[in-house]
Amino acid sequence: MNIRTAAIQRQFNRSSAGSYDAHALVQRNMANRLAESLQEGEFGVGKDWSDILEIGCGTGALTERLVNDWSAASITALDIAPAMIKAAEQRLLMNTPNQSGNSQVAPIRVSFLQADVETWAPDAPRASFDLIVSSACFQWLSDPKQTLGHLRRMLRAGGMLVFATFGPDTFHELHTSFDDAYLATGMQPQRHGLSFRPAEQWDSLLRETGFSNLRYEHSIQTEKYDSVRDFLFSVKAMGASASEAVSKSGLNSRRLFANMYKAYEEQFGLDGGIAASYELLFIHALADK
Repeated sequence: MNIRTAAIQRQFNRSSAGSYDAHALVQRNMANRLAESLQEGEFGVGKDWSDILEIGCGTGALTERLVNDWSAASITALDIAPAMIKAAEQRLLMNTPNQSGNSQVAPIRVSFLQADVETWAPDAPRASFDLIVSSACFQWLSDPKQTLGHLRRMLRAGGMLVFATFGPDTFHELHTSFDDAYLATGMQPQRHGLSFRPAEQWDSLLRETGFSNLRYEHSIQTEKYDSVRDFLFSVKAMGASASEAVSKSGLNSRRLFANMYKAYEEQFGLDGGIAASYELLFIHALADK
């Protein structure tokens, strides 16, 4: 496991014990919308998927929907963080009824797998799934083209890849405020947080790896937080506190953050709080050969 992967695993292991579900309202909405899209239009109606792979199951919000909506399917739910898998298993134990209607036993057709998809996928069997789904996970991929190629190989003819991820306008208020804070100190702005790929880049990657019949949905969801500090705490509680910024000598981080807080509140303040935007991308792709 490389340093980046180990850091991601630690973040999500820490956030699995209650804080993730308490703060991941946007991610929960993404999972619900993704599940609904599987029932709609030419992609979902009438589909009888027998083998489903979920990548980045987290605490099991989407897993639960898949179990309820596709009752005949065998589901493999993968996540990099063992503590997340434990939370997902507990969610199914509590919320998913068995055949007798008693919600005490998780369905045996759900298999949980603790793995990093980027190292697991190369050795996964060919043509082993009808549907591969993922919500709020693909932004973490370090080599998406290679991973998408492996996922394409794992899909049977006519199978589908459906995923939700964040677009580049996510947290634009935060990035704008950091830019202003750096400029106020006379320094070149740096990126704090992940960089998110636009739909056009996902389109190119999917076509290059053999997918077709691509469909995209896009939306902006704006959340209100009591303060910039509360917003950053929520992001950290969701396990998403990774940053591309490099520490520089002579940079006073306390001053930088104070300037960022000030710029954020001045430009993006609301009555009793601040705004934070999430750009949501929902992407469907077909493996038609």
